[in-house]
Amino acid sequence: MSSINLLEQFGPRESMEYDVVIVGGGPAGLSAAIQLKQLALANSSEITVCVLEKGSEIGAHILSGAVMDPRALTELLRDWKERGAPLNVDVKEDRFLFLSEKGSTRTPNWALPKNFKNHGNYVVSLGNVARWLGEQAEALGVEIFPGFAAADVLYSDDGSVCGVATGNLGVGKDGKPTESFQLGMELRAKYTLFAEGCRGNLGRQLIAKFKLDADSEPQTYGIGIKELWEVDPSKHQPGLVIHTAGWPLDTKTYGGSFLYHLDNNQVVVGFVVGLAYQNPYLSPFEEFQRYKTHPEIRKHLEGGKRLSYGARALTAGGLLSLPKTVFPGGALIGDDAGFLNASRIKGSHAAIKTGMLAAEAVFDAVRAGRQGDELSAYPVAFKNSWLHEELHKARNFKQWMAKGLYLGTLMVGVEQKLLGGSVPWTLHHKHRDHEMTKPASEFTPIEYPKPDGKLTFDRLSSVFISNTNHEENQPAHLTLKDPTVPVDVNLHIYAGPEGRFCPAGVYEFVKTDDGLDRLQVNAQNCVHCKTCDIKDPTQNIVWVPPEGGGGPNYPNM
Repeated sequence: MSSINLLEQFGPRESMEYDVVIVGGGPAGLSAAIQLKQLALANSSEITVCVLEKGSEIGAHILSGAVMDPRALTELLRDWKERGAPLNVDVKEDRFLFLSEKGSTRTPNWALPKNFKNHGNYVVSLGNVARWLGEQAEALGVEIFPGFAAADVLYSDDGSVCGVATGNLGVGKDGKPTESFQLGMELRAKYTLFAEGCRGNLGRQLIAKFKLDADSEPQTYGIGIKELWEVDPSKHQPGLVIHTAGWPLDTKTYGGSFLYHLDNNQVVVGFVVGLAYQNPYLSPFEEFQRYKTHPEIRKHLEGGKRLSYGARALTAGGLLSLPKTVFPGGALIGDDAGFLNASRIKGSHAAIKTGMLAAEAVFDAVRAGRQGDELSAYPVAFKNSWLHEELHKARNFKQWMAKGLYLGTLMVGVEQKLLGGSVPWTLHHKHRDHEMTKPASEFTPIEYPKPDGKLTFDRLSSVFISNTNHEENQPAHLTLKDPTVPVDVNLHIYAGPEGRFCPAGVYEFVKTDDGLDRLQVNAQNCVHCKTCDIKDPTQNIVWVPPEGGGGPNYPNM
């Protein structure tokens, strides 16, 4: 039964009115909410703001490295230290290593470009930072609704965005309402900000509807896979930041790793693979497990205990891939637009800054009595900001690295170290990540070693410690445009890459009783990374939000 039919049977939906509705309780959305309330206080005015968060709580779905540049946070809340913000571990040492299978070469710190230097930054759990930001927002009067996924964009008669509707609850696998059925609610607003993170479901729809990417280059993505470890206290070095490039990836495949020492004897270790890779046999999850066996990485983790696991796609196209960020009635902020700076391996400062800039444009519009128009002041403010300058200097990073490890490293060094990012040339790219996958016939299958259960692990044990949970009796949130494509095209031509690019064991090809192949979708395993939505070579998989509260529940990630 479709949503339209459910509305006819149970409607109309209840609605609530706000000045501003924000979709997504991450750094971008919460910073926008805080800035809106601070501006109202400073101008002795009122503005009503609500934040919708699909996770079970603020921070439940937040996954990032993360080394955080506090510049934007300081602009948002200058007394963040006094308020107890969880930025407790300042970076003490940077190491950048080029790995071969058994050895490594360290780049001298004097030779590192500024974008790889982290003095003044902090090793954080971005999930905990989001939780803290949520507390600051609520203290200012922001209404936060965790466990509610925004499922539909609402439009006025003139075509402008006027809010969102939350998903229906209690719908069975057959699409019919169960005894616990509840119709979603409409949250209507003068302006709606979308802060869903990378490959946001509604953000993607808005980009298509308003042709926001008509003048930008194709967005490019990576998948980041991360584990949190408790290590031997004798090996713990709070504030140590290690990045690597090279092995186990070949020199043509973009990617790299991070290993950060937090406090409390905890270390985060992660691996990023650019989703423009060509070989359909490549498995980012197995490459990450293999990476941990390198002597330079193993020595940090051996004897420790893995505490948590997660994965999330990230945008990497930079300035040239940014869509137009405004449309009638709203705006895209943070990684819903793609503001991450891949050259710095940082996005939280950009998310906070864009949230603030959009909030300033919204506040001025609401105060002037406007609603539903384009917030043109927001992109103008971004163009004049330090963030635009930072992203402009890094605009060629991904394009150079797409040309291979050696040439990419050389030219990034020339641009960033020798020329400080001030270069007269701009590189371009034309292809989307899924278009880069080549037929399996052009490659040899990759034999990955079996996990040992101590340092390396399988997908299912990993998903278990991500605390992922979905209501079992609900429609699958991983939908197929054409159910015949996975076998007839993906399996036949690309050797079934779904089972390899997914880091959570959601997709597997199994035999039916009559010996035929079929794709089994284990939607309950999904950690909401969005990789399938991006990398599926036929773009047949579409990720839609499940019931609110479903998905991972990341602690300290």
